[in-house]
Amino acid sequence: MSVPQAFLEPVVATAIAFVVGLCIGSFLNVVIHRLPKMLERGWHAQCAELRGETPAPEPPYNLVVPRSACPACGAQITALQNIPVVSWLALGGKCASCKAPISARYPIIEIVGGLLAAYAIWHFGPTLRGLAACVLLWSLTALTMIDIDTQLLPDDLTLPLLWAGLIVNLAGLFAPLRDAVIGAVAGYLSLWTIYWLFKLIRGKEGMGHGDFKLLGALGAWLGWQVLPVIVLLSSVVGAVIGITLIVFKGRDNQAPLAFGPYLAIAGAIALFFGGPLAKLILP
Repeated sequence: MSVPQAFLEPVVATAIAFVVGLCIGSFLNVVIHRLPKMLERGWHAQCAELRGETPAPEPPYNLVVPRSACPACGAQITALQNIPVVSWLALGGKCASCKAPISARYPIIEIVGGLLAAYAIWHFGPTLRGLAACVLLWSLTALTMIDIDTQLLPDDLTLPLLWAGLIVNLAGLFAPLRDAVIGAVAGYLSLWTIYWLFKLIRGKEGMGHGDFKLLGALGAWLGWQVLPVIVLLSSVVGAVIGITLIVFKGRDNQAPLAFGPYLAIAGAIALFFGGPLAKLILP
């Protein structure tokens, strides 16, 4: 058996996907942490310009520079200390320099990135469809965590994700292009309509604009037929998690709750099982 054929073996391909997913998960940690800060810096600069002021010069800050460092002591993280999961375990979950605790969230996101990629390749095979599914799942992971942290779904992620869905469906990877276009429009307009009806009736906003764009992106990836499944699943997941937080965490039921994570979880489920579920809802 040749080497390329060996790599196409399901078990081998799944294992490779898991390792690659761990590395992508490490990068997702950077995106989740830095992208909101990059956007905030941009907003401050734009506000200064609108006031006729010259923004104060700041050191470069993006997804590449500066190098990752311990937030407690500022010590730069070396390449060996940045190996997904392994480094966190080897360091005992503490900074090598100051011994400040490192959140378990970082290796958890890395593991999630690996598991999602592994299952996508196992489910769809080592194909273009499997690779595209990995990109969608990694994007949903980043959006979920950013929304939890900031209650923002950045256009820098949702809009490219929408266009990517239309592009992959030029080849009909997940849905015919016609269904993808209708899905993008219907996904956006459905939540947009609910938003304005709620605002007119209650006089306040019930969700963020990013939710419209995320559902539109999921419609572009999976087609309009899956949208009822996503909306239903996201509502169920949101209700379960919301009630759990209120009962066990004492969360204020009047406090805003990010809806993006529920859409993302529902979209991930629909990616794998949307067809059968849609047939149950839309026979």
